[in-house]
Amino acid sequence: MNPQLRSPQHVGIAGLGTMGKALARALEKGEVPGLVLGAVCARDSARASQWMREHLSQRVACVDFETLAERCEWVVECAPAGLLRAISEPALRRGRRLVVMSSGALLDAPDLLDLARETGGQIIVPTGGLIGLDAVSAAREGTIQSVTLVTRKPIAGLLGAPLLVEKGIDITGLQEPLCLFRGSAQAARQGFPANVNVAVALSLAGIGVERTQVEVWADPTVTRNTHSIQVEADSASFSMTIANVPSENPKTGRIAALSLIACLRKAVAPLRVGT
Repeated sequence: MNPQLRSPQHVGIAGLGTMGKALARALEKGEVPGLVLGAVCARDSARASQWMREHLSQRVACVDFETLAERCEWVVECAPAGLLRAISEPALRRGRRLVVMSSGALLDAPDLLDLARETGGQIIVPTGGLIGLDAVSAAREGTIQSVTLVTRKPIAGLLGAPLLVEKGIDITGLQEPLCLFRGSAQAARQGFPANVNVAVALSLAGIGVERTQVEVWADPTVTRNTHSIQVEADSASFSMTIANVPSENPKTGRIAALSLIACLRKAVAPLRVGT
């Protein structure tokens, strides 16, 4: 049945930063047929309520995580990674569909997958700022020998990363590209937690965080967050590169929010294209 002919389902947005605001605007404009904005949850509820009054025509409640899960069939996590469990557990206990943008935090909470299995809930990780997860998922049905991700970011997108702080690396005056890290996706997420959700998403689609190899470069010659994937498999060898225009948050590309919107649209659309 066309989702436009069904009663719309409610989407709860946990976190009203760059991505949360983009999704709220899209839902309010009716850009995802079959879904409507049901409620939001934000650290600063007064500030969130003010933003909604200024940018949304409809009245939407700002609630806590439990109420968000109670009111909404869909819960979308757009918050700091440390809040993933607090957002996820109420939603999954109710068998909701949970969309997770902080995919790196999922690796520290494997019990959430068990909870989803028990209740009939579902955890969905959008492609985000990456490319080609459909091809990687397809290749995994056969045998993948290797997956490598090379990430290049402007200086501003890497400032404050734990690995730089720990090792006392100053990249502010960098004049040429510098490789900051080379190793597994598991190790990369420890050193660059705000930058490598793409690496974790790639790992979940493919051969896991221990076998997926990652390079992180600080590159003053680029103005976009650039990710290149190289995959060797028994079914195909392929390489892909995406250069994302940064959002108002330099650590996040604009396409990440669009990926979130596209993920929801695809989930309820009468026609789905892609694996």
